[in-house]
Amino acid sequence: MSEVVMYCTRFCPYCTSADRLLSSKGVEIRKIPVDHDRELWQEMEQRSARRTVPQIFIGDVHVGGYDDLAALERDGELDPLLAPLLNSTGN
Repeated sequence: MSEVVMYCTRFCPYCTSADRLLSSKGVEIRKIPVDHDRELWQEMEQRSARRTVPQIFIGDVHVGGYDDLAALERDGELDPLLAPLLNSTGN
């Protein structure tokens, strides 16, 4: 099943902003906290080829960080990416 995955840290304002935006869309987010887990941080780096948080995946699509997510929203491209997730949960 496709899902939204966000690698994050507890005190990152960009992580909080991404969480708010995605939550406002009605999707559940599987948050993977990487701030105290070196192995999870390395997993995030391998999956995303980036070293900053958040790193967001919608299904198999690597969205990137909060700025990338906000740009998708601004350009009207976020809702189509999320549509299969919303349809599968009955929202």
